[in-house]
Amino acid sequence: MSYMTINNRRVAFTDEKNVLSVIRKSGIDLPTFCYHSELSTYGACRMCVVEDDRGRVFASCSETPRDGMVIYTNTPRLQHHRKMILELLLASHCRDCTTCRENGVCVLQKLARQLGINYVRFENTKPQLPIDETSDCIVLDSNKCILCGDCVRTCEEIQGIGVLDFAFRGSKMQVTPAFNRRMAETDCVGCGQCRSVCPTGAITIKYNVSPVWREVADPNTRVVVQIAPAVRVAIGDKFGIPKGENSLGKLVAALRRMGFDEIYDTNFGADLTVMEESKELLERLESGQNLPLFTSCCPGWVKFCENRFPELRGHISTCRSPQQMFGALLKEEARMNEADKRRTVVVSIMPCTAKKAEILRPEHMTEGEQDVDYVLTTTEVTRMIQETGIDLAVIEPEALDMPFGISSGAGAIFGVTGGVTEAVLRRLMNSSNVEVLEEISYTGVRGVDGLKEATVLVGEREVKIAVVNGLKTAGELMERIKTGEAHYDFVEVMACKRGCITGGGQPVPIGPRTKKARLEGLYKIDNMAQIKLSNENPIIQNLYQGLLKGKEHKLLHNE
Repeated sequence: MSYMTINNRRVAFTDEKNVLSVIRKSGIDLPTFCYHSELSTYGACRMCVVEDDRGRVFASCSETPRDGMVIYTNTPRLQHHRKMILELLLASHCRDCTTCRENGVCVLQKLARQLGINYVRFENTKPQLPIDETSDCIVLDSNKCILCGDCVRTCEEIQGIGVLDFAFRGSKMQVTPAFNRRMAETDCVGCGQCRSVCPTGAITIKYNVSPVWREVADPNTRVVVQIAPAVRVAIGDKFGIPKGENSLGKLVAALRRMGFDEIYDTNFGADLTVMEESKELLERLESGQNLPLFTSCCPGWVKFCENRFPELRGHISTCRSPQQMFGALLKEEARMNEADKRRTVVVSIMPCTAKKAEILRPEHMTEGEQDVDYVLTTTEVTRMIQETGIDLAVIEPEALDMPFGISSGAGAIFGVTGGVTEAVLRRLMNSSNVEVLEEISYTGVRGVDGLKEATVLVGEREVKIAVVNGLKTAGELMERIKTGEAHYDFVEVMACKRGCITGGGQPVPIGPRTKKARLEGLYKIDNMAQIKLSNENPIIQNLYQGLLKGKEHKLLHNE
């Protein structure tokens, strides 16, 4: 073990990759804009500068720790540097903070307050740039960009897409798509991971709050809402609720007070997905055609496959995503209900920005009608709750509505990487025996590695499985599949690392402890669920004998 001295105190370190990590380990949270532990070191913002015992000032994020180092983190010289850097950033930054979407959570705003920047001496001489709202998922406002490069590196290094990059030089530099294209003209898949790492309001969620409020206020409209599994372990973040705690009951109570007519769980849609996708997998295994079967739950992944690997598009499951299956079911139920003359509007609360684009795709419409009318992200619903003055922390939890308020633990774990695969395996094994469930969980499908592989015996056949999260890793795997280097029967892909718990619409910041808490929160829900298998959900069985009979393909599949 090695030691370094930080502000006159000895601190031990082992395998930390930079001085910044050691400093944070010691309990000092040095400010940064451009540093993320899962991205390459950029060292551009210089906010994390420290001084050694020889007077050398350097960025701690890009310095390797060495035994015997003596550093200081808050000398007068460093204070001056940080304040000057921050003031210069603010000088060329849009100052409409009170109306900014990120007001209250903006890192630039937070550090200005922390470092005591009460006024800016310099005039903002930068020209006003147009705001890009062409995407269905995110909004790009270059006037609020501080050129930290977080979005650029995330899009390239984590997602392997490279839609954003630096253009021009000097004071004219900006982050933008190549050739002055708008976001809608690029290969952007709408995952929103660029928004998750943006420290200011330069990249934000495309809000759909206002039209939803209008629908809720219309007495002739029946507004039905469905809540995705990953939302319940993140919605409490801004209300002082412990990270990863299941706040579904509190969210249901809040939505009722806000005026929503019926409230259901997308886990029910996930149960339907398990039923259809496991059936499709067995059919493909029997025929030997179109293998591997790729999952279709993640719209970011589907768009990525269409953009980069169109020749493999036919391998994606024909099943609609849980959101779309449930939306189609709710709209069909409304068409069959002649007693209620109200217009039915379906609203989804999702952790994902790409879901906003998914609902607009032609294949996700039934009889020419859009199955899901609006998608609200967890962040948008948080703002709506705050608008109404409801304190989620103190409100009493309430139950979901029936008949679609019952779901399995298998549906809950759809929100984490490997969850779809585990749910499908439970259906194929068709046993809720504790030993069988544990055996499935130990196959290797759980965990947060970018690529996980497993081989499972289904009947007398060995089924080879791959579970991928993060589109760059997915792209690398697809290349291996295309060239014949890798062979699988079933491949689960989620665009966001760790799955939906870190979706582009979730509350930020999302640090390591938050990610871990959300993941564990969903597995706790599964552990406490009385129904473990999707096919054991009694409402699912009734549906197949009733409303869905003869309509399974029409309502639950894209082809």
